[in-house]
Amino acid sequence: MSEGTPLIEERDGKVAILTLNNPTKLNALSQEIRDRLLVVVPELVRDPGVGAILITGAGRGFSSGGDFSKSSAARSAVATREAFRSAHIWIRELVASETMVVTAVNGPAAGAGFGLAMLGDYVIASQAAFFRSGFPTAGVAPDYGLGWTLPRAVGSVRAREILMGNRKIDAAEAGRIGMVTRVVPPERLMEEALAAAHALAGAPYAMGMAKRMVRRAFETTLEAYLDEEAFSQAVAFASEDFIEGALAFQEKRPPAFRKI
Repeated sequence: MSEGTPLIEERDGKVAILTLNNPTKLNALSQEIRDRLLVVVPELVRDPGVGAILITGAGRGFSSGGDFSKSSAARSAVATREAFRSAHIWIRELVASETMVVTAVNGPAAGAGFGLAMLGDYVIASQAAFFRSGFPTAGVAPDYGLGWTLPRAVGSVRAREILMGNRKIDAAEAGRIGMVTRVVPPERLMEEALAAAHALAGAPYAMGMAKRMVRRAFETTLEAYLDEEAFSQAVAFASEDFIEGALAFQEKRPPAFRKI
């Protein structure tokens, strides 16, 4: 990995791998990292050759959250709002797009780093990982979408306790309460995360619709949801993915899907 590159960008077939590269600060989200994410994420979700994005951290941490080393003084509310609006551009892209996202949490994930970890459709955690909100001690509100993603993973009662209590959640507990997809030994983390990303990248339309429909389940009525389900299936059955999947089944071979 390049020591001076804030965000390492690699490709493994249909999987784009992004590695936060600020290891001396446990991958605190420096301005350089945030600027690069703002450029790279929208490009990747629009790239027909990318079916999944895998996000991890260099060294022993996933991300310690915001980098306050250069801005200890209070900023104006307007400046802070505009800074977060920039971050929200690529956060919306990750969540709302049909591109699958895997986060490989290799170590501490705190504050905004916790929020980033929870943006994954799959969250694969090393046994060495842990999570902490950090917001109460920093005197700030939860960010990077954490107040939206965490209740959907663990329920609102438990999410309040995690966010407001600032309690350290180790990987084992995260697995027990359904906060992460699974927990694996540290030496197998990237192997497992990459395998998951390739599996999710396999059928782009089907996976993208599943991602969208799970999200919509929390946002709409059952009647509206079922109408959307019927529409999605109507489009799916007329898609190249379905034709290829049916043909592959008949010919007893793996399907060769393409991103739509």
